[in-house]
Amino acid sequence: MDALDRLAEPGLDLLRRVDTLLAAGAPEGHQLWPLLRRMQVLPGDALRAFLDLHPAPLASAGHAVRRLVRGYDDAGAALTDPGLWSGPAASAYDQARSALLRHLDEGPESLVGRLEATAGYADALAEWVRGSRLAAARALADVLGCTEAVAVVAATSAGGAATPGGAGVAEAAVIAARVLAVLCVAYDGAETLLRQWSPSLAESTWRPPVESAPRWGGAGTRIGH
Repeated sequence: MDALDRLAEPGLDLLRRVDTLLAAGAPEGHQLWPLLRRMQVLPGDALRAFLDLHPAPLASAGHAVRRLVRGYDDAGAALTDPGLWSGPAASAYDQARSALLRHLDEGPESLVGRLEATAGYADALAEWVRGSRLAAARALADVLGCTEAVAVVAATSAGGAATPGGAGVAEAAVIAARVLAVLCVAYDGAETLLRQWSPSLAESTWRPPVESAPRWGGAGTRIGH
């Protein structure tokens, strides 16, 4: 359990009240409006969705992907030895063997290169979740102790429907803007990570060997030296 988990219950309660007050609309021209257009969700719903994000599964996925690399290393080792034979069939085999080795583990576009990039992306996402959850926890701690929270709780405890410009609405907009601003930065960070890692996560394309025309006749296949 991290700081965000510990603040989730009181934070969700406050943001539920904020959402209730903002159901009638935020003050005209308030800084909240661009954030609402960007996020397309009220702060309570935004936080509930964010609470489901945890770094541990992503970190575990990165470790699991890296373990797969050992299997590719074993396959590559088995293909390293060209074999003690020669002739047209041996040459064709050597071309295919070399192409497969390149496809398995030669550069960032190989299968191993893509696996390592996938693991790196999972690690980066885990760090993003960890940092974003800490930032969200700090934002919640800030709004839970602010004077606007007192006004919001008082307005929603009195009963009655929320009205534009009514009691607590201006204060609810301030709290919503603080929370959504942090979550907006967090999601922008996720989009930045995706843009940065996308080229390294593309499908590894198989490039077949350039086969020379078979030569018939002459020396046949020879085994050994």
